Amino acid sequence: MAQYVLSVPDMSCHHCVKRISEALNGLGISEFKIDLENKEISVNTDNLGSVINVLDEVGYKATLKD
Repeated sequence: MAQYVLSVPDMSCHHCVKRISEALNGLGISEFKIDLENKEISVNTDNLGSVINVLDEVGYKATLKD
């Protein structure tokens, strides 16, 4: 399992954090950290594509940070 840091520029409030948390939990991912101030998510996953897709489905465009 690898750790990735995603930039989520449209994440702006605790409602966003809740929606994102529910989406990640729905994928069975429990190891993640949401940094609202920096608009980033650190996530441990073997399938980054599915994480990015589920975030897009709930309205958040995520890109991989360098």
